[in-house]
Amino acid sequence: MRPVIPTGEDEVVASKEISGGVMVQPVGGGGDRRRSSGARWSFCRCRRAVAPPPPPNCSAADLAGVATGVTAATSAYLFTHPDVNGFFTSLKGLPREDTRTKVDENAVANPQVKAELEGIRQPAVDIRNRCG
Repeated sequence: MRPVIPTGEDEVVASKEISGGVMVQPVGGGGDRRRSSGARWSFCRCRRAVAPPPPPNCSAADLAGVATGVTAATSAYLFTHPDVNGFFTSLKGLPREDTRTKVDENAVANPQVKAELEGIRQPAVDIRNRCG
């Protein structure tokens, strides 16, 4: 089946791409994808909707690598900061709203810990911003 290209009023079936556009033929009305009998072929300067390629270093492997690095660094940080580890461990089982409130309160009370954890998570933020 040939791709259907919406044109605003009617749909057309793309026949063949040529320099600067495609040759098209109208499709029958009412959503019927059969070609109208006797319809003439015409030239359309429409472009195919093609997704842009992903930015470099945005493959699944790149994302997994960054996530793994952030997870490992967070684990190392928590093991070397038992008080912070204890705080986050104490949140287990709390309702999400309570957890968010306690984390926010802890960040205000411990700005250095907040900055250190944000630094650890920064590669994940960067790749999310760059890769979408």
